[in-house]
Amino acid sequence: MEKIVILTGAGISAESGLITFRDEGGLWAQHRIEDVATPEGFARDPALVQGFYNARRVQAAKVHPNAAHQALARLQSEWPGDVVIVTQNVDNLHEAGGAEDVIHMHGSLDRALCATCGHRWAAPPEMAVGEPCPTCAEPTARPDVVWFGEMPYHMDEIYSHLSSASIFAAIGTSGQVYPAAAFVHEAQTAGSQTLEINLEPTMGASVFDDRLVGKATETVPQWVDRLLRQTD
Repeated sequence: MEKIVILTGAGISAESGLITFRDEGGLWAQHRIEDVATPEGFARDPALVQGFYNARRVQAAKVHPNAAHQALARLQSEWPGDVVIVTQNVDNLHEAGGAEDVIHMHGSLDRALCATCGHRWAAPPEMAVGEPCPTCAEPTARPDVVWFGEMPYHMDEIYSHLSSASIFAAIGTSGQVYPAAAFVHEAQTAGSQTLEINLEPTMGASVFDDRLVGKATETVPQWVDRLLRQTD
């Protein structure tokens, strides 16, 4: 049966109450990217960076999966083929909504990473500067998130899925950040039907075979319903 590969971005979690990168008044608006989302920023002021991600962790813990997350989990469970969810988000709302084996290409807020030995573990609610690694004991723990200038995770696995996808959908993502912005081209090269679902068309919307415009909590369940009716 057809494989479906889905890329999700901040737009799918916005309706759960998580402020997106481009929203005014949110955590991101209070800081420069260079200060809180780069290795250089962490080296300059680890206390600022740890505090920023502690605040994001608190924010993420207060929200719940919405109808779009739940619809994708239902698609995973009811579609007769594979449904692979790749997310640019660092929250766990897909998993909370019932999805399995989600590929977090930008890491996860609830994970910690040792910058010395590469060990990963469950992050405490509040990470301190100099947090020791449970494996090597070096005081170099950092959030396990991909910062600007770093390579996203699981890229070989993602490209492998794109090369065998029959359907590729991008949901709630701006389409401006590479390498994710190029996923639609990878999928089309493999012969996939491509779809963008967004609150409004992105600059790259014309590249997709089809587009759905509207709130993710409305458009995603409708799309999933249409797909599943094809299997009846």
